[in-house]
Amino acid sequence: MASASGAGSAAALWSEVNRCGQNGDFARALKSVNKILQISKDDVTALQCKVVCLIQNGNFKEALSVINTHTKVLTSDVIAFEKAYCEYRLNRIENALKTIQSASQQTDKLKELYGQVLYRLERYDDCLAAYRDLIRNSQDEYEEERKTNLSAVVAAQSTWEKVMPEDLGLREATYELCYNSACALIGQGKLNEAMKKLQKAEELCRQSLSEDSDVTEEDIEAELAIIHGQMAYIMQLQGRTEDALQLYNQIIKLKPTDVGLLAVIANNIITINKDQNVFDSKKKVKLTNAEGVEHKLSKKQLQAIEFNKALLAMYTNQADQCRKLSASLQSQSPEHLLPVLIQAAQLCREKQHAKAVALLQDFADQHPANAAEIKLTMAQLKIAQGSITKACMILRSIEELQHKPGMVSALVTMYSHEEDIDSAIEVFTQAIQWYQQFQPKSPVHLSLIREAANFKLKHGRKKEAISDLEELWKQNPKDVHTLAQLISAYSLVDPEKAKVLSKHLPSSDTMSLKVDVDALENSHGATYVRKKAGKLTGDSQQKEQGQGDVKKKKKKKKGKLPKNYDPKVTPDPERWLPMRERSYYRGRKKGKKKDQVGKGTQGSTTAGSSELDASKTASSPPTSPRPGSAAAVSATSNVIPPRHQKPAGAPATKKKQQQKKKKGAKGGW
Repeated sequence: MASASGAGSAAALWSEVNRCGQNGDFARALKSVNKILQISKDDVTALQCKVVCLIQNGNFKEALSVINTHTKVLTSDVIAFEKAYCEYRLNRIENALKTIQSASQQTDKLKELYGQVLYRLERYDDCLAAYRDLIRNSQDEYEEERKTNLSAVVAAQSTWEKVMPEDLGLREATYELCYNSACALIGQGKLNEAMKKLQKAEELCRQSLSEDSDVTEEDIEAELAIIHGQMAYIMQLQGRTEDALQLYNQIIKLKPTDVGLLAVIANNIITINKDQNVFDSKKKVKLTNAEGVEHKLSKKQLQAIEFNKALLAMYTNQADQCRKLSASLQSQSPEHLLPVLIQAAQLCREKQHAKAVALLQDFADQHPANAAEIKLTMAQLKIAQGSITKACMILRSIEELQHKPGMVSALVTMYSHEEDIDSAIEVFTQAIQWYQQFQPKSPVHLSLIREAANFKLKHGRKKEAISDLEELWKQNPKDVHTLAQLISAYSLVDPEKAKVLSKHLPSSDTMSLKVDVDALENSHGATYVRKKAGKLTGDSQQKEQGQGDVKKKKKKKKGKLPKNYDPKVTPDPERWLPMRERSYYRGRKKGKKKDQVGKGTQGSTTAGSSELDASKTASSPPTSPRPGSAAAVSATSNVIPPRHQKPAGAPATKKKQQQKKKKGAKGGW
């Protein structure tokens, strides 16, 4: 009776499990399964059902624990998919791959999961092959999802591996397919086409979601967030940083649940801010540190975020944090350039240029493949320090760039700055020899020869320029300018050769330009215009005939005379000379005044001072008569002595001198 009742209860429990599974109530189904396992703890079907219920409820760790606990019963053939799926959802991607590969039978479910695992591992070529096989060999309602995944793989190849995407012939009927196609176009640099695809994806997304009455406008905006984020990224690449920043901030305000999207947008805002708006960048960094971000983004995206964190630390003067982050990045990617460049930049900010150059030199020695970029940075540092010659030596050590026109131009300019003409000519010679050996007919070769010849002629090296000019003339015998330069150069070395070459010059008749001189002189902007020789009018003819008529002369204006000018007095002949240069000038007597108020004993008066002044007495005749005076001065009491007399016609001059003294510097006469 007991066994019969147990069997009856088990059947009832299985019915309950079946009903709950069909209704999607996996929590109640799990309770029934647990009761069944109490009756029969090693029931394979019950254990499988328990794992499925736990997976449906999102309890992946518990489901994996059940699988690992009952390995004898739940073999890899029985439960390979569930185990691999749990490992995949727990971000144990490598373990999931091993589980799939160890399965004896590759079912369609395992193949689908295999494609997802390969995508997460960024093995895009294998992933593409897996999805192609799935689409070719399966026909069910999931075909659209597989095509979407296939287009996502192509977009990832174009973006991260710079692979030219092939045309898969997918009809872009859904917004997911349009979005992936836009991402592939961004990877190719076709930004305008990508923007049009994103606009189409936005339209399709709104149409498909608006058909569902349960979907709100907020839900639609949340779904469109990733499309808008890619639009903002295109704007940023196009240099429309203000528009991009505005759209980025709108997305952040929506608070989307996708931590990967938020991290990418925050990182892009930090790149726009650069060394400005540092406070905002520090807040955005927190979004890049959210939990689970490392599982949502690709390795290159995560690496870019870490680089920007190190740069932000450098801009905010967090030297230790910058060194720590860059050292960590260098340990993860020893051959990557950015970590060592960030460390060198930090050293330069600390004025340790020698250490920065030594650090770059060590990296260049350890990684010869990346030495060119590092040496260019070293040369830039040397130029910043003013060591132009050392910078030239570093640049010339980059063998793969020695013959490039840009490198030749830079070296010649720097050597010219240092007045090292011989080294500049040597740079030209080496580059010309390289092209002569490997690309003799390239236009760059002839361009370098011409520039070398012009450089030598400019610096007076005509003898050395002859070989270059001869090569140019051989390439183009009709080039008169080159021939003239060659003749000029030979005239100093071999005059006879110059005469022979001059015969190849065209005649003066063929070289003369047909120019209308009158039209040229009468043209707008001519400095001199010659009058046209026309017929004389009637008035002009009369003027020609009446040559005896006296021409009217312009009246001369009378010069202005001084206000106190006296025509009876002869003007001072020295009036044009400054006062101090005149013969009668005796200098100023400083500190002597006629009436010194406040001097002398108390109660004294200055009333008789004028009587004691010898200059005012009648008995002092003039000792040095002023030049130009008409007669001797009569001896009266009102006579002004010679030194106190003002020269005739000179009051205005003295007045001007007094005005100048007021404006002049201290300590003058």
